[in-house]
Amino acid sequence: MPAWLLLIGAIVMEVVGTTALKLSDGFTRLVPSLVVVAGYALAFIGLGLVLKRMEVSVAYAIWAGLGTALVALVGVFLFGETMNWVKAGSLGLIVVGLIGLNLAGGS
Repeated sequence: MPAWLLLIGAIVMEVVGTTALKLSDGFTRLVPSLVVVAGYALAFIGLGLVLKRMEVSVAYAIWAGLGTALVALVGVFLFGETMNWVKAGSLGLIVVGLIGLNLAGGS
């Protein structure tokens, strides 16, 4: 499996875990709490496997940036959080930064 595909899967699991963290209501709801643990475990296992094949600087930047952007979108679409031009522009800058890192090199 290509490293980038594994990284995307790990990011999705991290977003699932973070979304479940919100839904767990401070770990007072069992099923979302279990999803938090499983999501983060799978995310970190995936990231660990990615780091065998990809530079840590690029992998972690993609992990953090894309994960942050996706969680922000989940907040807007699932939890009714607000989106204004500053938030949208900031998310756009994250994406531009990720593109720049990939263009700068890395395996």
